[in-house]
Amino acid sequence: MSAEEVLAAVAEALDHFAVPRPHLDALATGEIKLDEGGIAEAGARLGLPLQIIGIAELKVADDRAVSCSEKSLELTGVGSVSEAAALAAAGADSMLLGPRLAVGPVTCAIAVSGDGK
Repeated sequence: MSAEEVLAAVAEALDHFAVPRPHLDALATGEIKLDEGGIAEAGARLGLPLQIIGIAELKVADDRAVSCSEKSLELTGVGSVSEAAALAAAGADSMLLGPRLAVGPVTCAIAVSGDGK
């Protein structure tokens, strides 16, 4: 996936969940997506750190995800990599603003920390 596709998904998710861009603290993805250069490039363009979440952390956070893709579960062992990565990056008490959004080939989820940030 390209950086433009990732940026479009992030913009749509921010709009959908009415989150102002300055409130976005990081991009996160699973280590299984390390070969997706567009994610890192999108983070750089946004001036945000990219948090790479290990499979063990994804599996723990996936218990709090609201979506489950059978294809994702089969390929990764996690029902939603985007939701699990967002939750893991935002912390143990975090919660999703809603289910992931699919924009072209990109899925995007937004989580807030337990303290509401």
